[in-house]
Amino acid sequence: MSVKVSVVIPVYNPGKYIDPCIDSLLRQSLPADEFEILFVNDGSTDDTPERLEKLAADHPHIRVITIPNSGWPGKPRNIGVGEARGTYVQFVDQDDHLAPDALRRMYEMGHRNGSDIVIGKVASNFRGVPHGVFRKNREKCTLRDAPLYDSLTPHKMFRTEFLRENGIAYPEGRRRLEDQLYMMRAYFPAKAVSILGNYTCYHYSRRDDGKNAGSARIVPSEYYGNLREVLDVVVANTEPGPFRDLLLRRFYRVEMLSRLSEPAVVRYQPDFFHRMVEAIRPLALDFMADGVHDGLGPLLRVRSALLREGDREGILRVARFAGTVKASARLEKFDWQPDGSVAVAVTARLVHGDDREPVKLLRRDGRYFLHPDNGGGLSARGELLDVTDDIDGFSAELSLRNRETAVEWPCPASFTREIDDLGDGTCEIVLRGTGRLSTEATGGRSRVPRGFWDVWVPMRGLGLVRKARLGADRTPEVDAACLPASLGSPARAVIPYFTDPNGNLTLDVSRRGKKLAAHLDGRPVQRTPGRRPELRLELLTTDATAPSGSRLVLSPADGSGSAVHTLRAVLRPTTGRAHLVLPERAPGLAEGDWTLSVRLDGEKNPALRLCPVTIGRGGRIRLAPELPAAPDSAMAGVAARRRRASLRRALRRVGGPVVRRLPARGRKRARRLADRLLAD
Repeated sequence: MSVKVSVVIPVYNPGKYIDPCIDSLLRQSLPADEFEILFVNDGSTDDTPERLEKLAADHPHIRVITIPNSGWPGKPRNIGVGEARGTYVQFVDQDDHLAPDALRRMYEMGHRNGSDIVIGKVASNFRGVPHGVFRKNREKCTLRDAPLYDSLTPHKMFRTEFLRENGIAYPEGRRRLEDQLYMMRAYFPAKAVSILGNYTCYHYSRRDDGKNAGSARIVPSEYYGNLREVLDVVVANTEPGPFRDLLLRRFYRVEMLSRLSEPAVVRYQPDFFHRMVEAIRPLALDFMADGVHDGLGPLLRVRSALLREGDREGILRVARFAGTVKASARLEKFDWQPDGSVAVAVTARLVHGDDREPVKLLRRDGRYFLHPDNGGGLSARGELLDVTDDIDGFSAELSLRNRETAVEWPCPASFTREIDDLGDGTCEIVLRGTGRLSTEATGGRSRVPRGFWDVWVPMRGLGLVRKARLGADRTPEVDAACLPASLGSPARAVIPYFTDPNGNLTLDVSRRGKKLAAHLDGRPVQRTPGRRPELRLELLTTDATAPSGSRLVLSPADGSGSAVHTLRAVLRPTTGRAHLVLPERAPGLAEGDWTLSVRLDGEKNPALRLCPVTIGRGGRIRLAPELPAAPDSAMAGVAARRRRASLRRALRRVGGPVVRRLPARGRKRARRLADRLLAD
């Protein structure tokens, strides 16, 4: 069978940090005879060569190539591409790892589209991730119709012949920004790029020794000398105009102005700050014309103007103010929906300072300016900053982020901008919106994995991007609405809670830390009408929630003795809540008063106390008469549906054998009659 993918990993003295990488490659769902793993050992001096050779001996699809130390990953990657037998090449760094289904999904997407490059969703617990690139799957796109310029790391899947035919190779030797140079050289000739946005393929992981690639402090003259090469590639492949300005603006924002922004710039030593400005300013003057400058957000335009003028103190002044600006989000509503998602209402705004005062605007003659109280004197000449044309740039989003793996999923949300009057000619921009949080499969994404999922509100405004945790500021009604839930098939617990001490909203998926019993304690338990007793719990479910087993615990009501009796029970979804179906009898149990509890969190965790019961003759279970009944509104239609279900089962059991012996016309008539009976 032909090799579909060659995975190329440059390796140099990785120690234990290569373990997750190796493990993830050996656990790929793509069959081992359909891909190969090329470890290019860059002259390692530890025990890595022996370890890799043993791996290769045990796994026929692993090859090890050893070269003299080149000092940087560029040459090992080039050699890996030259040796690759796969239709596609996937680059992986030695201290990163792939998700189990990454290679299969990415290859299949690339194969069906004839893609030159396939970009899989990434996650990182230490470096920035361009979440906008992965908002949705894109079967085919190019640099002109998708924000590919925001994803300039090489950890992607490339069609091998595409790289070879276009002579796309890494500069070799020690240098910076070689990844960006490589990617821009690849993006321009690429006729089809695919983006897999609904599955997290690649994980960047922080090393506890702080030696991740790219973590070393930059030398400004070298770094920006290398950036000039990248900018030259952009200019050589574009004509003057909006598209070129768009691409250059990305590098201006991310690689240049961000290095002169908070929080880093205010901590620079004076000599380093001077060298940074001296290295960045020539690029701004040579490449970043007015078309690039004018498309920046307000505070970035101020930074750009100050950089052009060489005003170092002004750059620091803007950074000090911007460093005080934060996002603030208030949770106005939390409402479980019938499909198991949560509808939330959110109000977001920018605030500044220790007192978190609103970032105010000043209204003058129909124009809006950053108020002098919080943004006066930022420009070199001290003029007020006009933001009128930038108000449409205020926006907010909603996302779930896994606290441990840093996987982030955008949530459907819609926000509107409003200008709220604060009096005395001042106002603020407020974003009010609604969104949905979902832990179940949605929009082509599978169920979120078990873990702690924090809720974030990213906000953009004034050329800044700020993120706020949601929940600490909330309306009083929200707490009561945060019911625990049992969702999906197989059923798993989803428990919304507010962190201690900060009070931020988190969803604990599959009981990672929180317990159902603790979150149901004190909430109502209701009995339901009918011959067979059931207890309705304040545990949210949906029609798609699979019934699950539980253990009932009966203990003496007077607390005497330690003897308990356990019984099997079933939790099943009924009109949005979990109903605990009780057995009619508890065989062998003495007559008298008992306390009924249920274990929802396993045998080792405390049970949830439900209610008192009386055990009668023959072990019959009778619920206490004072137990409140479930309201008619909650039980409307339940009895009728259950009667129809019982009748359907009876008809199948009794009439089924008879109907099957009838001729075709008779079977049709019998089925129509059954349908009329069941509809009544």
